[in-house]
Amino acid sequence: MLLGRSAALTVLALLVFISWGLPKPEFTKKEGKPCTFCHPAGKFKELTEAGKYYKEHNYSLQGYKPSEARK
Repeated sequence: MLLGRSAALTVLALLVFISWGLPKPEFTKKEGKPCTFCHPAGKFKELTEAGKYYKEHNYSLQGYKPSEARK
């Protein structure tokens, strides 16, 4: 019984931690941008310049301007 309870708690903890790292489709709906605007294609754990700005500015792109090198 103790082993079953420990296993269940471990699975629950893993699900919680995994969900923190998953993409958030509500951000794409809110901003009207594709996922690849903030994440490099195929590397969704990484952030682009825009993604870092978005995260650092309370999940808002207000005031974001791409750097001159990326234009």
